[in-house]
This record gives sequence, structure tokens and C-alpha cells, in this order.
Amino acid sequence: MKSTVGTENENWQRLEEALGYSFQKRALLIKAMTHRSYANEYHSEGLPDNERLEFLGDAVLDLVVSQYLMEAMPSVREGELTRIRAEVVSLPSLARLAWSLDIGSDLLLGKGEERSGGRNKSSLLADTLEALFGAIFTDGGFEAAQKVILPLFVPLLQQASTDESQDFKSRLQELLQSTQRELPVYELVEAAGPAHERIYHVDVLINNRTHGSGQGRTKKSAEQAAAQAALTQMDNSS
Repeated sequence: MKSTVGTENENWQRLEEALGYSFQKRALLIKAMTHRSYANEYHSEGLPDNERLEFLGDAVLDLVVSQYLMEAMPSVREGELTRIRAEVVSLPSLARLAWSLDIGSDLLLGKGEERSGGRNKSSLLADTLEALFGAIFTDGGFEAAQKVILPLFVPLLQQASTDESQDFKSRLQELLQSTQRELPVYELVEAAGPAHERIYHVDVLINNRTHGSGQGRTKKSAEQAAAQAALTQMDNSS
């Protein structure tokens, strides 16, 4: 069985131009674009997959975005900075950026993953973009990664910082849809206090399991708080 690394390499010049970065070590670019299914299929060639680079790229992305927020928003409190960062480095945002860079076209996928539509899977595209960030950091250092990441993410960060009222329910639904999971169900647990000061407690259930709880003076605000808690839990466990 013969791999197509050489052929794909020709296409990756376009990807490098889109990213604004030219790799010194081409092996890192190959590794970043190699999905586990492809590495398993061509096991005899000893091709590494991109999962370790994805792990590194996730940390690099968080650091670049955090540093930008600290410098650009010196008066904003930690909780709000966390919210903005979580919104911008979420799976849907990463997947949209990966689509805009046409990363799916150049991925090295195994035949089974190819048949199942892997080139259009949000989670797979987001993981590959993070792997590319990890590869750039390894190849050229923090400044090189920063120069690639900031032009992609600053517009998203600026937009997120101006969104005063966040629709966490829509964001949670979008995330679950992008990963082909069941949609959330909001369950009223308790309504406590006198009528003029009623506090509502709501749980959000995904696959019949509680993933977040929230409270508010209306059921809608309690649901938003529960959705926010679920997003934070999912972000921390990813």
C-alpha cells in the first residue's frame, strides 16, 4: 500500500500561504495533517499522527489568546476574560476557521474516515487546526505561533468582547449539533422564595445526565446560567 504524502505535500503550499507561515521542518507539517486513521492505515511507514501536536497546540492557543486579552483589556476582570476566551477558542469557532482555511481538503485520512465524511467533521477540523498551531510553535517558537494565531482570532476576540448579553443556550446547542450529540433539555428543579423575589433553579441535561445547573430570577435567566455552566464544564474536560 502506497501513501500519498508526496502528492498532498504539493497542496500544502497553499495552506502555508493561507496561514502566512512556511515550515522549516516539513515533517512537522506532515505530522500536523496526519489523522490517526491514516497513520494506522500506513503503519508500516511509521507515520506519526497529529494528536500530540493537537495537545500542544491547544495550550499554545490558550496562551496566545490569554496574553492578548491581558494586554488589550487591562481593566476587564478575570471572569469576563475567561468568558471571552472560552467563546473564541470553542470547537465551533475553531471549526469555522479551519473551514475558512480549507484544511479539510489537505488532510491525510484513512479510507474509513474518508468515507464517513471526515473532511467535514467539525471536531476533526478543529483538532487539526490546533495541531497546526502546535507544529508552528515547535518549528518556529512562540512568536511564530503568535503571528499566525492573532490575525485569525483577534476579530473574534473583539466581537466577543462587545457582546454584552451572551446567548449561552444557543452556543451550547451549536456545540452539541457540531459534534452530533443530543440537544440539551432544561429541567426546572425548584422555584423558591416569595412571588416578588422568586429564584428559579434549573438543570441542563444532555443524554439524560446533568451537565450544568443555574439559577436566576426568571426561568430564562436560570436556563442561560445552566447552559453557561455546561459550556464551562465541557471546556474544562476537553
